[in-house]
Amino acid sequence: MSKALLCPCEDVTASEVEHAIEKGYCDIESVKRFTGFGTGMCQGKQCLTAVARFLEDTTKPKPTAAQLMPFTPRPPLFPTELSQWAAASFDPMVAPAGGVPQSLGLTENALKPEGPVPAKAKIVIIGGGIMGLALAWNLAERGETDIVVLERGYLLAGASGRNGGGVRMQWGTPTLIELARRSIDLMDRFARDLGINVWFRRGGYLFLAKSDEVVAKIERSAKLHNKYGVPTQILTADGARDIVPHLTMTGVKAAAWNPRDAVIFPWPFLWGYAHAAQKKGVKVETFTKVTGFEQSDGRLKKVITDRGDIACETVVLAAGAWSPQVASLAGIDLPNEPHRHEICSTEPLKPFLGPLVSVLDSGLYFSQSMRGEIVGGMGDPREPAGMNLGSTQRFLTRYSQALTEQLPQLGRVKVLRQWSGPYDVTPDNSPILGRTPGLPNLLHLSGFVGHGFMMAPAVAERMAAWMATGESDELFERFTLGRFAEGRMEREDMIIG
Repeated sequence: MSKALLCPCEDVTASEVEHAIEKGYCDIESVKRFTGFGTGMCQGKQCLTAVARFLEDTTKPKPTAAQLMPFTPRPPLFPTELSQWAAASFDPMVAPAGGVPQSLGLTENALKPEGPVPAKAKIVIIGGGIMGLALAWNLAERGETDIVVLERGYLLAGASGRNGGGVRMQWGTPTLIELARRSIDLMDRFARDLGINVWFRRGGYLFLAKSDEVVAKIERSAKLHNKYGVPTQILTADGARDIVPHLTMTGVKAAAWNPRDAVIFPWPFLWGYAHAAQKKGVKVETFTKVTGFEQSDGRLKKVITDRGDIACETVVLAAGAWSPQVASLAGIDLPNEPHRHEICSTEPLKPFLGPLVSVLDSGLYFSQSMRGEIVGGMGDPREPAGMNLGSTQRFLTRYSQALTEQLPQLGRVKVLRQWSGPYDVTPDNSPILGRTPGLPNLLHLSGFVGHGFMMAPAVAERMAAWMATGESDELFERFTLGRFAEGRMEREDMIIG
């Protein structure tokens, strides 16, 4: 039975699902991310029932039918060529709405861990995404293991499992350039340090600029990059075509190219931090919802959850775009706003695309994964603020039109999966870090717009050092929540989407 194929498209065997169960991942969505089943050409139609039955027969205690929840719906219903989506129409003046329900695979019947959460911990980290787990691991590396990480769903339910995996040094401020350089260095050695392959690939980033305004932006940024040791070059349209010969370069006036930028696979990146932290004694509690706080004397004393209360000394809020909801339970108003960002993946192709390519004017970006899929997304200027994580035909149409303008040969390629995740947007596109005014043991680690994933290794490393040693770090003084009340902005404008 252990060699029986449960997912023929991705060659996932019963033994691999057993291994996921041994790791504690017993719900459909976690097993999908741990093994990759359901991500092939059949779109999960053939293997979902087989894996659900296997979980029902194998998992102890035996889950209910409701707990064996299906995938969050992933349109399109059938593999569909990009050219068909590009031929559809949309109203550019109307805001996107509707789409597939945003269940994210979370239900009231979710397969919760047995028993209550720990009654006390020195540090409680709210948010089991890349920021929270990277911080937990870095703290554990420094000897602080009395930590509980709380995640409201399964690991990878939020933005950390819903991005394109691009990691770049091409930013508009010295702080983010330095953080990105350090993060990419840590990613490059992640497999050696944490023992898991994250498919790290330095294919570079190629930014395309169509308007004079965007050309001026990449030229300014390139000078700053070079000053801080990032080898960004400004290229003509023909120079950019030398890097990706298949591009039409329609409307493109110039490009920015840094060959040191990279792409990684988000799922094993998060698993790596989670497993390494747990090995050192950190407790990671999934399907656990924070419902309130107990406060006295200007400090948080307990975190209240639907599985019990945790007395603690320090709380770190690392829940990304969900952070304002959690902060409000402590009477704190955060200015973060969630904005939906849609993304999709195609059937696999033979390798032909080295860098991640982005048209800055439109927010289009795309790269080819090591499995061969074209993975890409595109921002929508009409997207309203709000936690609407459904998928829309409007996105597929806009994305397919923009993509096939630059790579017409992709018109015959089929889209397999479409999903969305929330950008965690602040008024100045910079993060909220450090202590809360009036509530000093509530620390913030959110507000990274769409780039928290790529900044997590470096930011978590520095935050762990700051928390463990008490030494001053300008990162946690300059980017505090208090800057908004002071009228002090830390503007970043090299945002895709």
